Amino acid sequence: MKLTNYIDGMWQEEAASYTAVLNPANGDELAQVPLSTDEEVRRAVAAAKEAQKKWALVPAPKRADYLYEIGRIMKGKKEHLAQVLTKEMGKVIEEARGEVQEGIDMAFYMAGEGRRLFGETVPSELQDKFAMSVRAPIGVVGLITPWNFPIAIATWKSFPAIVAGNTFIWKPATETPLMAYEMALIFEEAGLPRGVANIVFGSGADVGTALIEHPDVRVISFTGSTETGRHVAELGGRHLKKVSLEMGGKNAVIVLEDADIELAVEGILWSAFGTAGQRCTACSRVIVHEDVKEELQKRLMESMKDLTMGGGLDETVKVGPVINEKALEKIQRYIEIGKSEGANLVAGGNVLNEGKFANGYYVEPTLFADVAWDSRLAQEEIFGPVVSLITVSSLDEAIEVNNSVAYGLSSSIFSQDVNKVFRAQRDLDTGIVYINAGTTGAEIHLPFGGTKGTGNGHRDSGVAALDVFTEWKSIYIDYSGKLQRAQIDTE
Repeated sequence: MKLTNYIDGMWQEEAASYTAVLNPANGDELAQVPLSTDEEVRRAVAAAKEAQKKWALVPAPKRADYLYEIGRIMKGKKEHLAQVLTKEMGKVIEEARGEVQEGIDMAFYMAGEGRRLFGETVPSELQDKFAMSVRAPIGVVGLITPWNFPIAIATWKSFPAIVAGNTFIWKPATETPLMAYEMALIFEEAGLPRGVANIVFGSGADVGTALIEHPDVRVISFTGSTETGRHVAELGGRHLKKVSLEMGGKNAVIVLEDADIELAVEGILWSAFGTAGQRCTACSRVIVHEDVKEELQKRLMESMKDLTMGGGLDETVKVGPVINEKALEKIQRYIEIGKSEGANLVAGGNVLNEGKFANGYYVEPTLFADVAWDSRLAQEEIFGPVVSLITVSSLDEAIEVNNSVAYGLSSSIFSQDVNKVFRAQRDLDTGIVYINAGTTGAEIHLPFGGTKGTGNGHRDSGVAALDVFTEWKSIYIDYSGKLQRAQIDTE
């Protein structure tokens, strides 16, 4: 199967060059994806710019109707989409179904915003004058999405852009283009007008850069690594674009001495090894009070033995492959770094490459104990199934260790003490805080994003996502019949 770009409501001619899309579970080729150039980006932007003129004039409740229809179609295709997602990304089928459901939820949620898109009416300081603010669409936006959540993150970005009256060009990750292809088919089936949604496949260096530098693309919404996000921000800043960044994480679960240890173990396993640790919200540090460190470590090691590995379409598998060989090699390097730093490897740490694992990319769920809080293992994002146990003696120390990293996406605390919980949720410097749960599980009606090296102040999901894709317009209506000067003619 050869994919083609989707521009102005039409599937384009075959590209000059392609690269293979592989199933990370077994190495099977799933498709060929185009490696597009800036020429394809220019055509997509031109189509989006022309379409946006009419799309912005469609009443928001009518724009929302398309999202309701998209959500309905996605719901009917949920199992198909989940199967495709698992094949191209590798996550286990249960998680894939959950990710597709997240996209369905976002369709219906953002459709509801079509009858809100609230502004404000406020009293004027002058007589016979009315003042209000409204949201206005920005125009053409560029969406750059990662491979680890190829449908959820795309819906976080595209659906608020649609309901707000924008058109978009979406550059999906080259590792996971099939979900973008499936979404284009859904856009077509829902009758979304031509040019509203455009998909251009290709590399970040070519397609991503061309999107960022195009003068008619006014917003860039990017999810990916912090290193790449800095580059996106630099390029976008030169062109005075609005740039929304959601980047890396080094998330911690804090386990205090009064925690429900069994619950904490469940939360850690799900957060650390779900999606094979390839989540920006994945737990990669466990900050544990010294009084319960031995018990927690023992229970984690025991429970990790039950984490079955294999291809994600097998309903009994709990941990699938990592995305590709490059990711595998990076994770291996960090495991060796942990050993060299003196951390105690107590579980896992091996690459599986024989038998049913021979043609895939599998790393055992890995646990290090006695990790120094300031070591590379505890400070740098690994993006794989590797967890560090860090021992502390108090809540204050736990919070300090949590906040010591360059990232600030998600954090979690397990405790039965309401006073400690409230102190922690106030003092943990992350955009998301969980109480008696792991570091994953964001819901679509709340803002998603983080602080420090994780983001630049914008948020995906929730009403906050509309701030990325709208401009505020203040409107003053003076019906006094005379010139009234604000701040001057007020007495």
